Amino acid sequence: MKDVYITRISKFLPNDPIDNDQMEERLGFIDGKVSKGRRIVLRNNQIKTRYYAIDNDGNITHNNAQLTKEAIELLCDESFTAENIELLSCGTGSPDQILPSHAAMVHGFLKNGNVEINSPSGACCSGMSALKFGYLAIKSGQNTNAVCTGSERASSWMKSDVFKNEIEHLKKLEETPILAFNKDFLRWMLSDGAGAFLLEDQPNGNLPLKIEWMDAYSYAYEIEACMYAGGDKLENGELKPWSEYPSEEWAQKSLFAIKQDVKLLSENILTKAVETLVKVFEKHDDIKPEDITYYLPHISSYYFKDDLYEAMKNSGVEIPWENWFINLSKVGNVGAGSIYIVLEELVNTGKLKKGDKILLSVPESSRFSYSVALLTVC
Repeated sequence: MKDVYITRISKFLPNDPIDNDQMEERLGFIDGKVSKGRRIVLRNNQIKTRYYAIDNDGNITHNNAQLTKEAIELLCDESFTAENIELLSCGTGSPDQILPSHAAMVHGFLKNGNVEINSPSGACCSGMSALKFGYLAIKSGQNTNAVCTGSERASSWMKSDVFKNEIEHLKKLEETPILAFNKDFLRWMLSDGAGAFLLEDQPNGNLPLKIEWMDAYSYAYEIEACMYAGGDKLENGELKPWSEYPSEEWAQKSLFAIKQDVKLLSENILTKAVETLVKVFEKHDDIKPEDITYYLPHISSYYFKDDLYEAMKNSGVEIPWENWFINLSKVGNVGAGSIYIVLEELVNTGKLKKGDKILLSVPESSRFSYSVALLTVC
């Protein structure tokens, strides 16, 4: 088996950062009214700025595949060009269309010759799944390099016009035309952007990061869906997909908006995260929590940070505060791209030194999946 190294990292964040006072104007007011939930959600998540692929006039500037293509091109130079890529593995929770796949669309924009492509589906963990595919391909000797990405273009799913028909339908029914909180919640949580890693079977570059292992766990067998799009949740907890609704109800129910069962999220996201970390440290008993130099948890909100730390401490997997590295407040929650973007920032701090251990931890609330990876600075 080959060793696998992350040798280059890049990110692409579209346009200028958007602060909290600008975001509703950029996404649009629903029924011309200010959201009642916005300030509550923002106060809890403590995100200060985020990025949207939308310009000042409300025009879309990039789709998801274009964001990803931009991040990949930032990996390249004269010594490694896009034509040198052997495998392209692209994860996202917000593809531009159902078919073709996200990676196929990215490849179409790159125009870099014949390569193998892979498009893991899902939400936040799809970026880690993309990374694991590239990692295993190189480790097994199938490829000598791979470009892996995580990206989101969630803003187009959160614009006010997505909900226009639903609000008009509620008015006809003489119901109060207020957007349900499970839909409004994520409008103030998500951000656009893309990150990319170059993986190679040799420790090239300055301070390459060796991928020691990657593990993933799903709890979908015991918990119902929590974050979803392209369907609606029934009273029994099951999801009814868009394809089983009459087409006129797709807009009336905002079926393609991203929705979050906030109660289910708060009940499970931390307990399962810590349960996963306990499993990881039991499996890899040659590494202890105190050996981790930098802990990079992908958290959707600073609301969870203190409770996560306490739960880790109570379960014997405490990693000291000073070893945590998070950039949520500056870039927002970029879903599948977040772990790429935060690692890029850590690398560019110049603080890393040989032998440092970096633990990547990514939860996915769609139906509670978790992915963890250990890196060593070489």
